[in-house]
Amino acid sequence: MTEHTQVAIIGAGPAGLLLGHLLHLYGIDSVILENRSEPYVIERVRAGVLEQHVVDMMVATGVGDRLQRQGLRHGGVYLAFDGRRHHIDFEELTGKSIWIYGQNEVVRDLIDARRGTGRPLHFEVDQVRVAGFDGESPTVRYVDGDVEHTLHCDYIAGCDGFHGVSRPAFPKGLLSTYERIYPFGWLGILAHAEPTSEELVYALHDRGFALFSMRSPTVTRLYLQCDPDEDISVWSDDRIWSELGTRLGTDDGWRPKEGPIFQKGITPMRSFVVEPMQCGRLFLAGDSAHTVPPTGAKGLNLAAADVRVLADAFWRQYSGRGGAALEAYSETCLKRVWKAQRFSWWMTSMLHLGPQDAPFARFDYRRQVAELDYLTGSRAGMTSLAENYVGLPMDVPLPGLVRA
Repeated sequence: MTEHTQVAIIGAGPAGLLLGHLLHLYGIDSVILENRSEPYVIERVRAGVLEQHVVDMMVATGVGDRLQRQGLRHGGVYLAFDGRRHHIDFEELTGKSIWIYGQNEVVRDLIDARRGTGRPLHFEVDQVRVAGFDGESPTVRYVDGDVEHTLHCDYIAGCDGFHGVSRPAFPKGLLSTYERIYPFGWLGILAHAEPTSEELVYALHDRGFALFSMRSPTVTRLYLQCDPDEDISVWSDDRIWSELGTRLGTDDGWRPKEGPIFQKGITPMRSFVVEPMQCGRLFLAGDSAHTVPPTGAKGLNLAAADVRVLADAFWRQYSGRGGAALEAYSETCLKRVWKAQRFSWWMTSMLHLGPQDAPFARFDYRRQVAELDYLTGSRAGMTSLAENYVGLPMDVPLPGLVRA
């Protein structure tokens, strides 16, 4: 079966769905292809912190109603060390805030919006292959059910994640890869427990990092630093709560409230970037081009920034304003990507213990405490953290806004 569209989007995660949504508002046709099932895409638990620009974009483009009703607006975070919590007031320092709203909820909202437009969205497709993107007639071939399809398009957007087919399709030798593997991972849990802090708590302890977060007024999301290849079966619920209490608990008696754990897993941590993010008429966005350790809460937010830049560039091309923005897509995005990588690395290195058998382990821990002590006592230091955490400025306008 032969089909035609303007932009073929591979991947129905946040990047692909948001790109399709923005393109629809620009009047640009697209087809979204996803190899996973719809329930899998919706229910997988990922990021939960949205930067101000992402919230503003969702509200401005008509997919922010549920976020505004159910999301949790936070004006800052806490840094905990040496038995005390220290508040970083984002709103006072920058005038901006963050929102707690799970990635799965963002995906659910975007799927509903896509369905409302009637534009194509296909789950559980197989054998996706891209070709012709180095010329003027790209194609995406895929199998849906028992039917093989050939999708002719003007452009291809690879939003299919780290393990997708888009990045490997680049010609051999074109991509430069930059990667850092961290010697630790995160043991993450979801628990039916009322949050005991109104904002996130990042903790450095001599037993390792811990993070207190939440997903709703009744569900907490918590993390512990652990070995990346740790066997999850050795972490009983009692052991998890005991370790969380030890690492997060402070001298004023604060500690996370316990409750039934209904999900747990271990995630390795890495930093990864490829350059360039485009080849001919194939463009990478989100995790297909870059991943960050979750400490700085940048993964989903970077993906949203990528597709905002890409959608605007497509609009400029199709509206006769020239292809300069498309040609500059990779350069534009990578400036933000590397700033986010720097911030994520800094947060990670400041809050996680290195290998404890290293000769400098004890020195590094005292240095980390000193850095946190300096940071929480310096307005300049706190402002730098706040500016990066709430999200650096976006210079790209949104669909529906008046343009010259």
